[in-house]
Amino acid sequence: MSAPVDEQLYERAKALIEPGDIELAGCIVHTDLDGQEDLEMQELTISINEILADHADKGETYIYAGNDTSEFASNQFQGLTLEDEDFVWECQQLLRNGSFDLVFYYMAGVDQDAIAADLGQLDNVNDITIVPWAREDLPGVRSVPP
Repeated sequence: MSAPVDEQLYERAKALIEPGDIELAGCIVHTDLDGQEDLEMQELTISINEILADHADKGETYIYAGNDTSEFASNQFQGLTLEDEDFVWECQQLLRNGSFDLVFYYMAGVDQDAIAADLGQLDNVNDITIVPWAREDLPGVRSVPP
């Protein structure tokens, strides 16, 4: 098991999935997209939405930007089901050290390794850091290069 690509970002992501009303898992998608490649970053988010929705087996989803509420920050999005607007994932798009890192949270119970493998096939993805459930009996972070 290798160390996370960005230990500080991993710890922040792990803290956000600490036990709450629902069990969450997550991943950090490290990209080679710089601050001038907003459109490409948005396209990558759409591709990741499709992968996460498929693994969650929740049907068709749409991306909610939260522009109509103060509960969302800039560059924070949710994937919701079309049928009944159920939560599928949440994302924060962060520009760190000159490139975008996309932090995703989703319902626990999905195959994290399969998600990482699918994400690793996408263009502009350098690495994926898996953020495990906040439970002692599960393995720690794995950095999965594409």
